[in-house]
Amino acid sequence: MSQGLAQDLTVQVLDVLAREDPILSNDAFPGTPPTTVKSALDRLGSREMVTYQTIEREEAVLTEEALGIVAEGSHEAKVFEAVRNAMEGLRIGDLPGIVGKESAKVGQGKAFKAGWIRKDKDLLRANQESIEDTTREELRTIQKTRTHPDRKVVTDLRKRKLVKDEKVISYRISKGPKYAKELVKEETDLTADMLASGSWKNHTFKPYNFKSLGAITPSGALHPLNKVRHEFRQIFFEMGFEEMPTNRYVETGFWNFDALFVPQQHPARDLQDTFYISDPSEAGRPGPDLTPPTALHKHSKITQEEAPPLDYDTYWDNVREVHENGKYGSIGYRYPWNEKESLRLVLRTHTTAISTYMLHKLAANPRPARYFSIDRVFRNETVDATHLAEFHQVEGVIADFGLNLGGLIGFMETFFAKMGVHGLRFKPAYNPYTEPSMEIFGWHEGLGKWVEIGNSGMFRPEMLEPMGLPKDMRVYGWGLSLERPTMIKYAVKNIRELLGHKVDLNFIESNPAVRLEKE
Repeated sequence: MSQGLAQDLTVQVLDVLAREDPILSNDAFPGTPPTTVKSALDRLGSREMVTYQTIEREEAVLTEEALGIVAEGSHEAKVFEAVRNAMEGLRIGDLPGIVGKESAKVGQGKAFKAGWIRKDKDLLRANQESIEDTTREELRTIQKTRTHPDRKVVTDLRKRKLVKDEKVISYRISKGPKYAKELVKEETDLTADMLASGSWKNHTFKPYNFKSLGAITPSGALHPLNKVRHEFRQIFFEMGFEEMPTNRYVETGFWNFDALFVPQQHPARDLQDTFYISDPSEAGRPGPDLTPPTALHKHSKITQEEAPPLDYDTYWDNVREVHENGKYGSIGYRYPWNEKESLRLVLRTHTTAISTYMLHKLAANPRPARYFSIDRVFRNETVDATHLAEFHQVEGVIADFGLNLGGLIGFMETFFAKMGVHGLRFKPAYNPYTEPSMEIFGWHEGLGKWVEIGNSGMFRPEMLEPMGLPKDMRVYGWGLSLERPTMIKYAVKNIRELLGHKVDLNFIESNPAVRLEKE
């Protein structure tokens, strides 16, 4: 629609109203698009020159097939004419070649039903000399009037897909309080010249529209994952946790698996579950950091404490021995531990590799500590609506003396209550590096069932004692994905719409803030 068309129509509207009031737009301006009419009426309405009411109604319009029937006759009429013209009868197999496959298929049954034709062995014969093509006449009526006196006719034709409903918008237009035959130009600016000369008294000014929306200012937007991540971080900080450095996406098999007492034959280490780095494919043995870890938040104290140097060679030997022969009261896995396998580089499959790194540093100065991390991990998963090859893991670790399973359950109830999840259920589970281990379930009101929301357990002595931590120090560990609570909060059914190249940027810009403890 061009602005010129709307401006021309404003003059026509005023002219027609001068002769008749009120008017209907469909009668006064047939064929004019409703958007053009609306634009002209809005322009006149803002000056109070006209008032109008919007009228919406459903009208019956013909489909392409129906237009063909109006032009050439109905399928059943074509069949009748073909049979009547065959003086000796028409073979059934010849009918599609005369009237077409579609007309033969649809029209034959209707012609039989109407009693126009009959079957005589393999021939079709006419029962009468002439017929009235009722379908064609009904469609002609609808084409002219956009309706039919008998609603049953419209319903039947709609079922046959010969008629469809179309929404039609028209306007009832009346003179407004400031109606005039001419459209007076309205000034939009009060200039200094007008004030100096006094000419402003003779001008008509366009009124301010205080309901109009301002121009949208382009700006950045936080991703829903970042909003939920921020809520998790606030919960952790509120409960006295320090944030661990998680900037190492690539780890060795030692930190990602061996130090966690995951055997080298475990299925999680297979190529179908883990991404291995090809170049370089291996790293050196664990040793002191070349660069110190960076604190991710002002509440983190990681860089503020100087611990004595750690004996990485002893730690390496302890891990080898606990796998091969057993140690610290464990019989181990009793297999030949492969150093080369331990040094292979992988994209980390969990942030527990970072937790292990931090607990090893804690062994230099054992004391109660609380750590957490929220960052990306990678697994060789088949991508579908609920799984990606990369996702975010939320992990918490508590180290202290005298911890027990009851304390872990109580802490989980407190932690998840801050997320608005109450009445947890716990189910025994297996993890190579925790014993006991528990899956955590919460009731999902929207789904009406219990859903798994996390995994937890107490780290095994085979993982902790090789680091040099005291025998009486216990460590809680638990984790969950960041994507699952985000999908629940924002009603996202397909994880690929939340993370990856299929994300709708409009969704990112318009999604609301989130409070985990609020509905």
